Amino acid sequence: MQNTKKLALAVLVQTALISTAFASEQSESKGFVEDAEGSVLFRTGYLSRDKKNGEADTSSAAQSAMVKIESGYTQGIVGFGVGVIGDGSFKLGKNNHAGNQMIPLHNDGDKDANGHVDAYDHWGRGGGIVKARISNTEVRYGTQVLDLPVLASNTARMVPEYFEGVLATSREINGLELTAGKFTKNQYSDQIKSDGNELDRAVVWGAKYKFNDQINASYYGLDSKNALERHYINTNYVHPLANNSTLTFDFSGYHTEWDKEADTSYSTATNDDDRSNNIWAISGAYNQGAHNVMLAYQQNTGNTGYAYGWNADGGQSIYLPNSYLSDFVGNHEKSAQVQYSLDFNEYGIPGLSWTTAFVYGWDIKTSTKNDAQEREFFNQVKYTVQSGFAKDASLRVRHSYYRADDAYNTDYMADTNEWRIWLDIPVKFF
Repeated sequence: MQNTKKLALAVLVQTALISTAFASEQSESKGFVEDAEGSVLFRTGYLSRDKKNGEADTSSAAQSAMVKIESGYTQGIVGFGVGVIGDGSFKLGKNNHAGNQMIPLHNDGDKDANGHVDAYDHWGRGGGIVKARISNTEVRYGTQVLDLPVLASNTARMVPEYFEGVLATSREINGLELTAGKFTKNQYSDQIKSDGNELDRAVVWGAKYKFNDQINASYYGLDSKNALERHYINTNYVHPLANNSTLTFDFSGYHTEWDKEADTSYSTATNDDDRSNNIWAISGAYNQGAHNVMLAYQQNTGNTGYAYGWNADGGQSIYLPNSYLSDFVGNHEKSAQVQYSLDFNEYGIPGLSWTTAFVYGWDIKTSTKNDAQEREFFNQVKYTVQSGFAKDASLRVRHSYYRADDAYNTDYMADTNEWRIWLDIPVKFF
């Protein structure tokens, strides 16, 4: 493992020194001020989970403003820059049933007359970055929102999950992107403390390569101290057909081994001292104009289900197709999905889209049963304004109908009807 990390870092450094035939990003820098960008995203959000089986419902509503201001790079062989990222929010209504990683809850134990933990009325978070670039290699240090398959920030709540650390990205070879980084703080979307998830140290590395317009592949690794070691692979192939239609095949998979010191509260492993998991998925999608149909199959092996987030490895680190309200990642679970998406642009309503999907999971090992099952019916409608003063504003309405048998309800979650409603209004300063 140490040799793999050293090799990845060595390749990243060496590629920064390679002369290439395509343009250097740094040589095209216009300047610290000239390339600066600033924006704010105003989000009104509502997330409600109507739970069955006697479980308490959860419901949260809030208003947030997410600000991002970043300078360009200074000109020269090595460019330097700075930036800030942050968010400020306040709850809407009493939020007596707050939860769902939407709104921070007071940790003093105080509860209202109905036994609910009090939610914060308003809160703010954020941090800064410094950055440097030489040729097509960039290094960023500070508070970041990550989008890596093995270390991905949860962006599906009111505000994003933050990581603090250093990340280097190199694109010195045409078609190849190399990544390496180290992070020491992790803050969930509903946490006030900058290291609320108590990350010790997470080292990440990886590469993705575009062979041509049809084929690309990637590999990423993660070593989260006292938590887990994880590897991810992906291959994607797009085959063009007649009448501007395409057929896309995708394969992805994770291998995870947990450290003995890792949190076992979510584990269904038969031996918590030797937990491991393999999960993989294959999908095929046919696209023709406004229509897209996808079929996917996903499967787990090992002695526990796939788990992420609570081991300080990112609340969205599941780049697999069968992931909606449920992720269909139970111990030894197999799952199949059919999904259909429709773009209404061809029907005279540009900006409107609809996605519906059904996923069924079976053969799940639980504490009381070896063939438990779960299923989810998912629908989402989204509209994005195409022009005018409200251009790029969007409204997204999502609903999940989730059911499982009693054995998996006990180990995973209760039967749930979920609604998510997001109104996003982006404003660009400069």
